[in-house]
Amino acid sequence: MEQPPFGFVLVFLLFSLIFLSNSYKLWFKTDEYYKDLYNSLTNEKTPYPFKSFFLKRLENKQSWIFWQKAFSLLGIVAVVGMDVLVVMAWIG
Repeated sequence: MEQPPFGFVLVFLLFSLIFLSNSYKLWFKTDEYYKDLYNSLTNEKTPYPFKSFFLKRLENKQSWIFWQKAFSLLGIVAVVGMDVLVVMAWIG
């Protein structure tokens, strides 16, 4: 298999960092994260598609937090695993 270009590895790790940053906010600044998300969705100036769908999911805060953290754990494992594989492919 061919070694991936350094630019690809750098961009891949940057997107991973963005995901991990959002996961950090979800896990350690949950109330602030929830409030920012809710305010963003209720702001009339932001043209989000499916706004009502996401607002309905936010109605039950405790359920939303539970499921977000559950999927976040899966995502963290997947992202870190892929980061390791991409870096290993780039090195070797």
